[in-house]
Amino acid sequence: MQAFLTVLLLCSLALYLPACPAADDIHLVLPEQRIPATALAVVVNDADPLSVRIGNYYRKARNIPARNMLHVHFTPGKPRMRRAEFRLIKAQLDAATPPSVQAYAITWTAPYRVDCMSMTSAFAFGFDEAFCSRKNCAPTRRSDLFGYGGATPYTDFGIRPAMVVAAGSFAQARALIDRGVASDATGPAGTAYLVSTSDKARNVRARHYATIKLHMQDWINTRVVQTEALQDINNVLFYFTGKTRVPHLDTLHFVPGAVADHLTSTGGRLTDSRQMSALRWLEAGATGSYGTVVEPCNLTGKFPNPGLLMDAYSAGRTLLQAYWQSVQQPGEGIFIGEPLAAPFTGFTLEEHNDRLVLKTRVLLPGRYRLYYSEGPAGPYRTLPGQLKVRYHQRLFMLPDAGPGYYRLE
Repeated sequence: MQAFLTVLLLCSLALYLPACPAADDIHLVLPEQRIPATALAVVVNDADPLSVRIGNYYRKARNIPARNMLHVHFTPGKPRMRRAEFRLIKAQLDAATPPSVQAYAITWTAPYRVDCMSMTSAFAFGFDEAFCSRKNCAPTRRSDLFGYGGATPYTDFGIRPAMVVAAGSFAQARALIDRGVASDATGPAGTAYLVSTSDKARNVRARHYATIKLHMQDWINTRVVQTEALQDINNVLFYFTGKTRVPHLDTLHFVPGAVADHLTSTGGRLTDSRQMSALRWLEAGATGSYGTVVEPCNLTGKFPNPGLLMDAYSAGRTLLQAYWQSVQQPGEGIFIGEPLAAPFTGFTLEEHNDRLVLKTRVLLPGRYRLYYSEGPAGPYRTLPGQLKVRYHQRLFMLPDAGPGYYRLE
């Protein structure tokens, strides 16, 4: 069957299309590939004034429904929560969470762990020692969300991934949230820096850097750099490295929505690590980061896979989705940042003769059908043919059936 879409493989061809924005009476809906604000619950510790303040600000900034504001109560500030206390809190939270909620935003920085698990993984899976190392340097249970590209993790797996809106002060939290909101659909032209250091034990992700750069060709500007740390760079979109401490962060400019992390033992000990806390990335201007809360050794499965993270994030997924699908064994690792940041979401639609020019990054590889209706309530009819989307395609020609409502599924 001949496809109804002609795929333009070279984005430069768009330069020769005398297109103009689609008329206001042409509406297109694409498949939902990111978790919306209506499916995110914000968890607030009412005993922690900073948590309450962050939660209220985040609710307003992201228009979180009031029913999705969940409240718990425990003594704040300690790095570690015991599993017995956590299980009581988790049972209370499970009972209060609306079934439509797919993920959690946590609004306190400490405690950041539940015995041997991180707080974010304990919220996602419940406390389960299978997600902890049973002996030194042992692997842990794998996450069902590893490599998962959908937007309904709770519906599909019974798992609600979590991310901490982490900050040491309200000013820092507000700046983080504002960066995330400001990043949405901006399509930033920053650079991904894959930094290879001399720290052999912590540089283990570097063996895959060349392959990642190849896969990102014509998609994300990617550089493999051999250095101990970046310095005086003003367009950082991604920064992945391996060191106990990363200097010169104050000389960098992170674009809104930027992601950065360092592979080391205790970067996830947010408030009391002897190494560099992942919080330092957020304080320097990144929008998301990750670190482990107990000794993981240098098992790469316990840390973000830069290629998977970059691929998902740059295809319009939220920060929370992209980070979670990049970690195979997240039980000991904590995800921090602004969960709903999505710099590469959205699309543009322009008219060209009798065609519609669609530009978007969000379509996963696969086959789709296009539906059309003259009114928003339908009925919709199926337009002939199918769309076969290939890896990293982002420019398409659609038939223009006239004013009305289009839906791609």
